[in-house]
Amino acid sequence: MEKTPKAYIAANKDIFLNDLFDKLRIPSISSQSEHKPDMERMALHWRDYLLQSGMQKAEVFPTAGNPIVYAERIIDPKAKTILIYGHYDVMPVEPLELWKSAPFEPEVREGHIWARGADDDKGQTMIQVLGFKTALALGWVKCNVKIIFEGEEEIGSTHLEQFCKEHKEMLQADVIIVSDTGMVGHDTPTITAGLRGLAYWEVEVTGPNHDLHSGHYGGAVANPINELCKLIASIVDDKGRITVPGFYDDVVPLTKEERDMIAQIPFDEEEYKKQLNIQAVHGEEGYHTLERNSCRPSFDVCGIWGGYMGEGSKTILPSKAYAKLSSRLVANQDHEKISKLVAEHLTRIAPPYIKIKVTPLHGGQAYLCPLDLDAYRAAEAAYEKAFGKRPLAVRSGGSIPIISTFERVLGLKSVLMGFGLPTNAIHSPNENFPLDIFWKGIETVAEFYNCYK
Repeated sequence: MEKTPKAYIAANKDIFLNDLFDKLRIPSISSQSEHKPDMERMALHWRDYLLQSGMQKAEVFPTAGNPIVYAERIIDPKAKTILIYGHYDVMPVEPLELWKSAPFEPEVREGHIWARGADDDKGQTMIQVLGFKTALALGWVKCNVKIIFEGEEEIGSTHLEQFCKEHKEMLQADVIIVSDTGMVGHDTPTITAGLRGLAYWEVEVTGPNHDLHSGHYGGAVANPINELCKLIASIVDDKGRITVPGFYDDVVPLTKEERDMIAQIPFDEEEYKKQLNIQAVHGEEGYHTLERNSCRPSFDVCGIWGGYMGEGSKTILPSKAYAKLSSRLVANQDHEKISKLVAEHLTRIAPPYIKIKVTPLHGGQAYLCPLDLDAYRAAEAAYEKAFGKRPLAVRSGGSIPIISTFERVLGLKSVLMGFGLPTNAIHSPNENFPLDIFWKGIETVAEFYNCYK
């Protein structure tokens, strides 16, 4: 057999696909307590599979939450070491009625793998493992390889930071490799060179001490829902700027070089609007859509509720109103500082006829990857070999808070080798992954080992 990753993958396609399907069938939903046994089953499954895939040792570490899987293959203590990170938990599947096939019964249809986790992150994690397995079969693995898979990424990686602090020596490496990001298009290989950070809050507004008759009290007593809407609407002005004092203090302006790089990304605004069924894009004045959603901070209401929401009508003035708020942050912005600034601002501008409680929830720092890292250059060369073209370096609008934690706790940079596509519907019904990209992803990772010296 020809000794190339493409040939090896072709000879093992059925095995590789079945191995992925074994993982997709486990409903490892970290946010739902009834799936706690599935989280443990998933961790044990990964442990056994990693041992079968060439790791010298693999074990499951319990945490106060979901287990962490660690594995390693050490060929020479003096050789370079990579640490592969991934997560085995997935998002909830509701609303079920919108799925065209059962979310945990994976199938191949129209050239795509369909299942929850097909992309985020079981499919992409398998790309890393199968890429390693392919490189190992070809004799290309000349570095030490460590693996850490967690089960809480979708709920904020609650216990991974402490695990890293407690096992810092075990996790030492030269670089971290992650496949949990995406490409800007099917034919446009992409390395994510930056991630936005995140701050998240829950807000509770209280008016009267109980729900009131809206006829007897409406117009005389403040309505908490009305007031909450006014408060959060004031956070972003008509030019798309966030009004919280000090919010932009640490934001580094985009350079001409950065804007030129973003301009190289293929983007059809009309098609973008068509896909989303919107009439126009909207955001911070003076910036292009691709700059707004990756390199500039944002502020959004993720949920808002209160009062009567049942069938029919009930004329009340509610006692309470609630909202979930989030802000995507950019390099140099500290999520704890921003979290405090927003909480203090909302408390300060709240009128005296309501009470407000702002509770900061999880957050994470933004991240930038130096483009001169040996591992970045190896990844760049690997993409070019597999896809036939040089990958773009782009910033992502999303957040992976643990990436900045790795840098802070372990002192390691991460190279984000993502293979997802915007059409893969992660976190949504009908999550999917194109088969051809799955195979190219495995080939790319295998080539990485051949290029990483």
